[in-house]
Amino acid sequence: MTSSERPLAVVTGASSGIGAASARYLAREGFEVICAARRLDRIEALAKEIDGRAVQCDVTSADDVAALTAAVGDELQVLVNNAGGAFGLEPVAEADLDAWRRMYEVNVIAVAAVTKSLLPALIAGRGTIIVMGSTAGQVAYEGGGGYVAAKHGAKAVVDTLRLELYDQPVRVSEIAPGMVRSEGFALTRFDGDQSKADAVYAGVREPLTSEDVADIVAWIATRPAHVNIDRITVRPRAQAAQHKVFREQ
Repeated sequence: MTSSERPLAVVTGASSGIGAASARYLAREGFEVICAARRLDRIEALAKEIDGRAVQCDVTSADDVAALTAAVGDELQVLVNNAGGAFGLEPVAEADLDAWRRMYEVNVIAVAAVTKSLLPALIAGRGTIIVMGSTAGQVAYEGGGGYVAAKHGAKAVVDTLRLELYDQPVRVSEIAPGMVRSEGFALTRFDGDQSKADAVYAGVREPLTSEDVADIVAWIATRPAHVNIDRITVRPRAQAAQHKVFREQ
């Protein structure tokens, strides 16, 4: 198929991890994928690999979001709001409030901004909105205050949007992963400290991978048009709950 014949998908945060994997999985399902992220070299390489397009986009920048919207055009079939992140793991009493603001900006405000900007194209394309949430948006844990608050906010955006679009041909879904050993997530959280990042997964034989989550993205995107997957919570078998993880000695 030519690009004009393929349904169109946008994946934010597509330069690595779950975003890059989601772009690949959607491409395998026949989508033309716009890979959007700040790291242009990475998304250009990915777009070339999957016969997609690369659009440099910081989702917290209004100008970048406008440029992404212009690149999309009149119709869009899938939006994967994947860009996000966690910064720090300190208790609320020691909160880095600048980091909290960054987390709220990228995990909540940016989801609203990108969705708002692309919504006319999604309505025209009878599209699907998929927001990458987290089990942190369902259950609090010590040290996670800022990220927990942000992902609870993202969950609220998803649920509100679904109510507001009830009479429109747009599906609204959230994927809430638990422990995923994806490229860069823990490393970003701990400001590049590899030992702290590795400790998150220590002894866990099989945490989820980016591909595990991307498989779910592609599955949601390819359900029949009348089927809405409200929310999927996915964890590795070793993680029974946010606080209960089996670790081998």
